[in-house]
Amino acid sequence: MEKYARQAVTEGVKCSEDLHIGGESELYRVLNLHYNRNNHIEVPQNFRFVVEQTLREFFRAIQGGKDTEQSWKKSIYKIISRLDDPVPEYFKSPNFLEQLE
Repeated sequence: MEKYARQAVTEGVKCSEDLHIGGESELYRVLNLHYNRNNHIEVPQNFRFVVEQTLREFFRAIQGGKDTEQSWKKSIYKIISRLDDPVPEYFKSPNFLEQLE
């Protein structure tokens, strides 16, 4: 996430609202591949929104020079944690992947 935010700053993006994540964007694809390697689960509807908001928070922090402070990411994590969905019940089963087939 930080890498993509830094890239946006380097490319001259001025406003965090100019950052958009589509279902075909590299960041979306990389995150989905990382967390859902074999596409066993359906990507939650709000995943793209959360990725976009997270990217914007990192962008604002980097643009504002907050990344020079120790523990600068903590405030970002507090903000984006509010966007978390509850963990689905089927994830709590040790055999949840078998249940999806």
